[in-house]
Amino acid sequence: MNKNTIFPAPLKEGDLIAIVSPAGPIDEDLVSGAKKVLEGEGWRVKVMPHALGRSGIYAGTDDERFKDLAEALTDPRVKAVLCSRGGYGVVHIMERLDDIDLRKNAKWVIGFSDISALHAAMGRQGVASLHASMASHLTKFGANDPDTQSLFAMLRGERPAFTMPANSLDRPGIAEGVLMGGNLAVLADLINTRYDMIRPDTILFVEDVSEPIYKTERIFYQLRISGVLPRLRGLIVGQFTECKPDKSYQTTEQMIADMVAPYNYPVAFGAPIGHVDHNIPVIENAYVTLKVTSEGDNHLIYWP
Repeated sequence: MNKNTIFPAPLKEGDLIAIVSPAGPIDEDLVSGAKKVLEGEGWRVKVMPHALGRSGIYAGTDDERFKDLAEALTDPRVKAVLCSRGGYGVVHIMERLDDIDLRKNAKWVIGFSDISALHAAMGRQGVASLHASMASHLTKFGANDPDTQSLFAMLRGERPAFTMPANSLDRPGIAEGVLMGGNLAVLADLINTRYDMIRPDTILFVEDVSEPIYKTERIFYQLRISGVLPRLRGLIVGQFTECKPDKSYQTTEQMIADMVAPYNYPVAFGAPIGHVDHNIPVIENAYVTLKVTSEGDNHLIYWP
């Protein structure tokens, strides 16, 4: 990690977790289920006032969603912030976070999909955050789910290594660097802004859902032309779900393999990261070692 990156303090029994909805609306039963799972781990849970709200396609007005998020991030009693779901809407309120010192009383922010924009805002101020499943997953699979157990271990201060199945498209190698990434479509819209997370000299991970292959290819060409793609230290290709084949490529992964073919860094395909039931938690802004082997498994290893 960057020497200035802050890792929020590990959670202890009795610590308070806030549930917020900074993007789309969510079913009350999913929030109630997640609350029950977290309380079963010995944590206290506060559902923020507008977490169950609705305003159009959002969980509240911009002001309501920002108020909940800001209060959760600045309350010294809150030790972690679980985003209830993704959807769309974080971009409406992320600029206001610049007025908050996120490093003061730093806490874990948990979520993925549209929450990638929130991870970008946290990363801009040098605070590590957790790209991980949200309320629906906790409710559906419970506390004994392996990915949920990994998430809870990270919240408690552990740094588990992950083993990922080998893929025929993999490019072997070993790389060390800061791990950054998330939902590719969300992060692409932040390129060349002060929240840009897709940077040279990082280990990038990407995932997406329901994106035509040509649109993802267009983003990769932008990264190539800008000089970012050739200068990555490593690439982790997560799950590109509900992406239909076209006349050029059967899969998004095949297209990405062609796009990165000129470069020498390791590339791991098929990582269980994204809009899938098996969605491992990874730490944004953590310094990691990525090992991709020609035989056996690929390892994403966190440094202590």
